[in-house]
Amino acid sequence: MSWNVFVVGYDDLGRHLLPMLNHAKDYSFHGLLSLDEVVHAAEYPFERLVTDALDELARFDGSVDAIVGYWDFPTSALVPVLRQRLGLPGPSLEAVLKCEHKYWSRVEQKRVMPECVPPFEAVDPFDDAAVEKLEIDYPFWIKPIKAHSSQLGFYIDTPEQLREVLPRIRQGIGRFGKPFDEVCSYATLPEDVAWVTGHHCIAETIISAGNQCTLEGYVQDGEVHLTGVGIIDSVRDETHRSVLLRYEYPSRLPEPVQKRMIGYARAVIKQLGFDNGPFNIEFYHEEESDRIWVLEINSRLSRSHAAIYQLVDGSPHFQVMVDTALGIKPRLPYRQGQYPVAAKQMLRVFEDGVVRRMPTEEEVRRVEETFPGAKVELNVSEGMRLSTLLHQDSFSYELGVLFIGGESHGDMLSRIEQCREMLPFDIEPIATD
Repeated sequence: MSWNVFVVGYDDLGRHLLPMLNHAKDYSFHGLLSLDEVVHAAEYPFERLVTDALDELARFDGSVDAIVGYWDFPTSALVPVLRQRLGLPGPSLEAVLKCEHKYWSRVEQKRVMPECVPPFEAVDPFDDAAVEKLEIDYPFWIKPIKAHSSQLGFYIDTPEQLREVLPRIRQGIGRFGKPFDEVCSYATLPEDVAWVTGHHCIAETIISAGNQCTLEGYVQDGEVHLTGVGIIDSVRDETHRSVLLRYEYPSRLPEPVQKRMIGYARAVIKQLGFDNGPFNIEFYHEEESDRIWVLEINSRLSRSHAAIYQLVDGSPHFQVMVDTALGIKPRLPYRQGQYPVAAKQMLRVFEDGVVRRMPTEEEVRRVEETFPGAKVELNVSEGMRLSTLLHQDSFSYELGVLFIGGESHGDMLSRIEQCREMLPFDIEPIATD
């Protein structure tokens, strides 16, 4: 007998990694809704997505044992709604929203670890007096209540800069704001949060100095567990601090710092009432002050980390996602992979342009054969203008990603540079007036 596990937005990476789970014969994986519906769409009609998913499940000739997802919104909200409809285990929608709603999440975080939460404030970008009403000190970071990959996120140094970006935010915020408001209508929000809708932003004091990392964990029957060692370092661009260059695992942070982060994670996850599912929390550690800040909490594991867990531990941490959804103890191995260290390297450029050449299938295959366990994913195609890419930050364009392991940190970085040379792109700059 095998469990039928439905994966919302089942993609090539999932098809590559999920068969690598421990006891893979115990699972039968099925796609639920397409990538075009939950990832690449120009808009996300949430209620229709719920109806379409339930219709798809009703047509399945067999048991529906679990529903999982590793994408951000709307997948992160679809999963708890669908599970609730079918009586499957998982975190409640309210607990998920306490992670996903950036303002609500800050309110809850402040109740249990105020020393880790920067000053923050809700901003209505449609208010003509938004700049004058602002109370937070400059500089700050502004971003929508619901978005991801730093979309419509801006560093604001002056009132003039804020006035310049507000029209851009107003134009684009509805893509996630409208369906997020639909999601919130399924739940009961407290009065001090309900007035902040998906069409609002949050302004936060800058906390980007220091080392950033992500703690991966899960909760089962009220007990918080860490996934493996559980902490992955994030390496950011020195010029644009919001731009992520690479994930590295395991973390190189001092052990006492990691232990403090784990303590904070246990406290805040219990505060959120989050249970029976994976989560991750992004932290900053300021070396000079030895202060720890919380950047955000996600109600899912990170798809970006799955392949590097495979390289180091011997199984993608999708194992945790699947097993908690089935209500069984996760069977994730520890340090049984090919390499002591691994990374996900983003292949980025910082100027718009047209892709005139990209790595060929043969060049990609050569990289994957030269470095066992490596995997290359390309996001572009020849003739594409980079500014048409979806889910990009405000400063760069991700041409693709590289997952790779190494015998040491230095060896891993050397391999990344070799792979860059083996994966040539030709981007023709766009002429500007």
